Amino acid sequence: MARRAGALIVAAALAALTLGPLALVMARAGGGALGPADWAAVRFTFLQAALSALVSVLLAVPVARALARRAFPGRRLLIALLGAPFLLPVIVAVLGLIAVFGRAGLLNRGLESLGLPALSVYGLHGVVLAHVFFNMPFAVRLILQGWLAIPSERFRLAAALGFRPADVARHLEWPMLRAVVPGVALVIFVICLSSFAVALTLGGGPRATTVELAIYQALRFEFDLGRAALLAALQFAICGAAVLATGVLSLPSAFGAGLDRAPVPLAPGGWRRGTDAVALALAAAFLLLPLGMVAARGAPGLLHLPPDVWAAAARSLAVALPSAALSVTGALVLALAGPRFGLVATLPLAASSLVLGTGLFLAVHPFLNPTLVALPVTMLVNATLTLPFAYRILAPEARALEADYGRLAAALGLKGLARLRWLTLPRLRRPLGFALGVASALAMGDLGVIALFAAEGGATLPLLVQRLMGAYRLEEAAGAALLLVLTSFALFWIFDRGGRHAAS
Repeated sequence: MARRAGALIVAAALAALTLGPLALVMARAGGGALGPADWAAVRFTFLQAALSALVSVLLAVPVARALARRAFPGRRLLIALLGAPFLLPVIVAVLGLIAVFGRAGLLNRGLESLGLPALSVYGLHGVVLAHVFFNMPFAVRLILQGWLAIPSERFRLAAALGFRPADVARHLEWPMLRAVVPGVALVIFVICLSSFAVALTLGGGPRATTVELAIYQALRFEFDLGRAALLAALQFAICGAAVLATGVLSLPSAFGAGLDRAPVPLAPGGWRRGTDAVALALAAAFLLLPLGMVAARGAPGLLHLPPDVWAAAARSLAVALPSAALSVTGALVLALAGPRFGLVATLPLAASSLVLGTGLFLAVHPFLNPTLVALPVTMLVNATLTLPFAYRILAPEARALEADYGRLAAALGLKGLARLRWLTLPRLRRPLGFALGVASALAMGDLGVIALFAAEGGATLPLLVQRLMGAYRLEEAAGAALLLVLTSFALFWIFDRGGRHAAS
């Protein structure tokens, strides 16, 4: 009963934080209408999100297949590397992509040496490139889990029946892809719909403006609350429909259960071995080159950073740590209450972080100067937006815990704090550590609400990197970006390692 009451309180708070600011902005806006530029932003948002999801999935399938059916030295390291872009601060990844694909990047220098025209990284193709960098590894991890979930007995039977690679693809791989890929593509589509930092740095022109960036422009430069509210409501409806569609279009694979033996997928030789090697090499290069360029350019200036960089890093930590604690606590309460709260836990995925922040600032404006509470509001918004990811990490483990120990705990009379201390926390330490690591790394690298309301001397580290890039102080930006990467990954490693160590 207490768990349900706690979940209802968290759900009500989450709904209020997600829908309340939007309602407040709309109430204060009065009236408004969307113009041709706004509808152009809606069309561009759809286009870039659809292209990003399509390209990410198309590139992820051969990489996931190669990882599923090949054993080679460094395979585990490569799979671990695929998780890095999801935790990488967006502004840092953009800096690395510019170093490789930008006007003076590696690619254009190579084209110049061959006498070929240079390519621009800005506009639609730049936005899609950055989104593929972030989401292709994410898609690989999800599709790889689909491959590994095919019972090993199916592969053994296929080998006994003399299946050729084409037969394996038709009868085993294609049904799995049909079950997994639609949901993966829709998740990436939703993520790209509300992208802000990528569009701010690589888009931004009249023909390359997303809805989230249009909201930022309406709030930051025009303070047009009516237009911002209409755009946010439209974005919420689109994202909400896409989130609901993920559960409709994901089909069951119908493979049935296996005996939990290690997977033994068929590994064809010949030209297919070569294509697998090429897919893995290109994926590794695509991930490592931008990260390597950030490290190479940032390392020389890392020890000579100006004082405002260290102050910005301290502010980012002051936001990230309480944000992660609040996010994971709320996610744990919802996960322990059962799957009925899953929908409300995903509600923030459809929200605009900028409108959330603006609504909260409007709420405090009659009482306080909004710039005085920029960091607390940023912390609260980050906690809200990272909660869906923490919930997805904790929910399966919480369901397994209830199935394995729920009746025993009830028979022993374990309730409340005693159950939390002796059963829940010890059994969920590993996923709790992982969830804290993910939430803190995401909050550390966030560039959203703080871009609207931070005072000149109140920037967080991601915002300071963006300002240094805008001022063409690229060496200092690279050093600050490397510090941001190291801090984000250190937070993830500390919490994840702590959870795994406590659980061992």
